[in-house]
Amino acid sequence: MTMAQQDTVTARAVQGLEDSRSSVRLRAALEVGTSPDPRSVDKLVERCAIEPEFYVREMLTWALTRHSSSVTVPLLLAELRSERAQARSQALHTLSKIGDRQAWPAITRALLSDADDEVARSAWRAAAVLVPEGEEPELAEVLATQLGRGERETQLSLSRALIALGEVVLPVLRAATTDLDPRVRLHAIATERLSRDPDAGFEFAIEEAKRVVALGGRGQEGQ
Repeated sequence: MTMAQQDTVTARAVQGLEDSRSSVRLRAALEVGTSPDPRSVDKLVERCAIEPEFYVREMLTWALTRHSSSVTVPLLLAELRSERAQARSQALHTLSKIGDRQAWPAITRALLSDADDEVARSAWRAAAVLVPEGEEPELAEVLATQLGRGERETQLSLSRALIALGEVVLPVLRAATTDLDPRVRLHAIATERLSRDPDAGFEFAIEEAKRVVALGGRGQEGQ
């Protein structure tokens, strides 16, 4: 492909990202990812913040992962300071897919406890991917402050992030099983059980945790 042809493809695809039809936006994002051009990165990041369709957002993220992290990561880090929740959430999601650990210092406690559940969930996933070796225990302590938060989907996201950190989370979870808040105790016990038997499923772990709490137990060690 000649430079002129590349310019045409990029210009057409970038224009397509703003089309009112989601199918056109999806194809445009696919085109940009298939023929990466650093000049399209600004528009990809900008579109991530406002794109209403989940599948299009996923394609935008994929397209960003096809570009050099030296170009994408600085722009995504800037999005973490946006007042728009979707901008923060999508930036975190994309950073977790890129996997560049230079982004780790930007995963702050404020993001890990963001008032918006989608932002917090994306931050938990990104943190579990990007955390440097040796800093897992500290991250586990921070994540544990979110135990009991939200509905099932949010709680499952947190459980998965904690479990991804490995055995370092077990002391934190066991401590949380004595928390005064029953929602925290329940979530901690369910997460501990899910870590031992991932195939059991989160709903089963929650039901088992309810039984333990009802009987006055505190998980594996307290039964």
